[in-house]
Amino acid sequence: MKKDLSADKPALRLVSWNVNGLRAVLDRGFLDAFRRLDADIFALQEIKAFPEQLPEAARSIPGYQAWWHPAKKKGYSGVAVFSRKEPLNVIYGLGREDFDSEGRVLTLELADFYFVAAYFPNAQDGLKRLTFKLDFNRAMLAHLNHLAAEKSVLLCGDLNVAHKEIDLANPKANVQNPGFSPEERAGLEEILQAGYADTFRLFHPEPNRYSWWSYRTAARQRNVGWRIDYFLVDAKSQSRVRAAEIHDDIHGSDHCPVSVEFA
Repeated sequence: MKKDLSADKPALRLVSWNVNGLRAVLDRGFLDAFRRLDADIFALQEIKAFPEQLPEAARSIPGYQAWWHPAKKKGYSGVAVFSRKEPLNVIYGLGREDFDSEGRVLTLELADFYFVAAYFPNAQDGLKRLTFKLDFNRAMLAHLNHLAAEKSVLLCGDLNVAHKEIDLANPKANVQNPGFSPEERAGLEEILQAGYADTFRLFHPEPNRYSWWSYRTAARQRNVGWRIDYFLVDAKSQSRVRAAEIHDDIHGSDHCPVSVEFA
């Protein structure tokens, strides 16, 4: 029997957090949470800022290098990745201007895996951006498959969709709403069926675990939320995932961080 070499390796802690405005969350304990989570690689979504708009304390966190892919539009979207590990290569976007101008994807190539940080489009009220989102899903799947042909792949970020009824508090009331429409759920299912696993569900079958809560109606206090933030891993690399968590005790954004331990 071939030995699983990852069993002997120390695990990396990988974290993803939609901060819904990095400048705003800096005033709500972001740096304390960042240090507490102690990630080897930390991905952010919805930074809503250009690096030059941020204080030095956010741009240069001791022990980390940072890569930024802001949207061209001010105050909108954007992703960033902080890493203790020096990547072999950094890929900005998916190679399509309509996606890349919105600052949605950063890919870091490490020695034995790819780390893909992404902020998937919101289908928006009336599902008016549904076609755009489904196009993005297909482009992302092609990107993942291309990378997975070479080495392990982890995709993390705000996918802006709850996969199953267990992944939101009020599924029946949201069937036609953005984030839980049949088309969006099918789009995520297509990625999973193509050979990518939802790491949280590998370890946590229980209900009532969410990563996003509306700011309205005291939703977070009542835990009326959605699980829309994920780490996905290619099927052949599932054994490298040692743990997956939702850090719902960390506040500051309408999302909370999610993490995996990856050997």
